[in-house]
Amino acid sequence: MISLLFPQTRVTVTEMLINMTDYMEFLLMGYPDDQVLQTLCAVLFFLIYLVALMGNFLIITLTTIDQHLQSPMYFFLKNLSLIDICYISVTVPKSIMNSVTNTHSITFLGCVLQVFCVIFLAGTEFALLLVMSYDRYAAICFPLHYEAIMNRGACVQMVLAAWLSGCIYGSLHATGTFSVRFCGPNVVLQFFCDIPSLLRLACFGDQILEYVFIIASCCFAFICFILMVISYVHIFIIILRIPSIQGRFKIFSTCIPHLTVVTLFLSSGFVAYLGSTAKSPSSLNLFMSVFYSLLPPGLNPVIYSLRNSDVKMALCNLLGKKMTTSL
Repeated sequence: MISLLFPQTRVTVTEMLINMTDYMEFLLMGYPDDQVLQTLCAVLFFLIYLVALMGNFLIITLTTIDQHLQSPMYFFLKNLSLIDICYISVTVPKSIMNSVTNTHSITFLGCVLQVFCVIFLAGTEFALLLVMSYDRYAAICFPLHYEAIMNRGACVQMVLAAWLSGCIYGSLHATGTFSVRFCGPNVVLQFFCDIPSLLRLACFGDQILEYVFIIASCCFAFICFILMVISYVHIFIIILRIPSIQGRFKIFSTCIPHLTVVTLFLSSGFVAYLGSTAKSPSSLNLFMSVFYSLLPPGLNPVIYSLRNSDVKMALCNLLGKKMTTSL
């Protein structure tokens, strides 16, 4: 009735509904436009996803059932594998489904959840890597007091603190990102919702809160990184005091997997911000996205299994028992 009496009002309401609909979903346009390349990307993502799931589930299984893998280091490794499974599952299945069905949409709520979960899990992993560096510091610098320092209660508290800090980290960034008004088109130049791509859609001047959170997070992450460096400086000092070269290498080899994972994690995060500067989807942008969102979860179990004799022995024991049972 109102629209009949006031036709201009009807147009205004219609326009408002259209504008609201525009922001009820986002279009993920990180894939190349060519359908063949999209299919190849989906197959590649699926294969990496399967490798990551199998590798991390294997690490969780081994560190749970093998009695020789019950030390604090493997307790932290089990949590790291759990984080990696969740991290890669947040983005990859949705992107594969979009590619197979040739759709690009994600709901507004789905985008919020993706941003929260990605930042939450990335923050938790960084905090856990800091805890794992402290574990190596305690094991090498204070071997006689290691069991007292890294007792079961202390390990559980450290892991809970890592998960809690990641949750707070994710909540702050999700709040800061989606507190803005989106003025541009709802096209995200990425195969999942990430903060840099979303901030480019925000109205001018509305990104200040999230930029404050980013600066604060970078400062806190830098402090954590310095603490990690200090731990390894003390570790290297102790290693250099060992007279035999074989003894040095044996002690240092226990740190190689952690150092490799930390390097991969930090370098992938650096690549993430390099990739965020791209203004249009490209092969390079897609490669950078794959580098920081798929490779760390896929390579972490490989890094720890290849450089760790205890894990390889536990795997051989598990496979030997299965072969014996089948026979």
